[in-house]
Amino acid sequence: MTFDNRCADCDKLQARILAHRPLTPDELRQLHDYYRIGLTYSSNALEGNSLTETETKVVIEEGITIGGKPLRDHYEAVGHSDAYDLLLRLAVGKEIVAADILALHRLFYGRIDEAQAGKYRSVRVIVTGTDFAFPPPSRIKSLMRLFAVGIPALKTLCHPVEFAALLHARLVNIHPFIDGNGRTARLLMNLVLLQAGFPITIIPPLLRADYLDAVKAGNREEFIPFINLVSCMVYESQKEYLRLLKDLGVR
Repeated sequence: MTFDNRCADCDKLQARILAHRPLTPDELRQLHDYYRIGLTYSSNALEGNSLTETETKVVIEEGITIGGKPLRDHYEAVGHSDAYDLLLRLAVGKEIVAADILALHRLFYGRIDEAQAGKYRSVRVIVTGTDFAFPPPSRIKSLMRLFAVGIPALKTLCHPVEFAALLHARLVNIHPFIDGNGRTARLLMNLVLLQAGFPITIIPPLLRADYLDAVKAGNREEFIPFINLVSCMVYESQKEYLRLLKDLGVR
């Protein structure tokens, strides 16, 4: 599927969203709870997690183990929920530093492999479905240093949606962690969007093939397909956000 750049449309919807703000603490709480489940489910499902959205909600909110589902899938759900809490705290700031990325990964991955959580990988990796050669471990620290140093300048050059997409794509290309790179990149993407005032953006599992194709294009430094896809996902997420505001009776 081909996606058009919808940043201009996103700006129009964002103006409508901003007209409803500020929200009450109760309205914010309900929205945060809603997106905790939606983002956790969708981001994990893109990576093959078997929990349904309802099961994800039960695991996170009730702490119940789902019979027949891998323990790792439960750890991924709870870990992503913890990382989501940090995402909301970081969103009140205006900067992003390397320590934020490490902290998001640490919370997501801590229950899966505590020794590797929040630490750059020390081994080479290959990823199924792509022949892209990810950087060797000897280059990770220097690449991440350059990545972090370049964030402020990139922010000034791009539309917030394009900025969010580029940080996601470039982090995935570095692949700094042994696992959990995609989920950390999507958390980072949403951190950029939240700091710019946009709502949480979800990439539905139904579009997994399109998402992976766009990521592969980004591996080749062809970022336009990924930027366009993200802009469409932001637009759809904004429409959902406006629907939720209507359901909450926000005027």
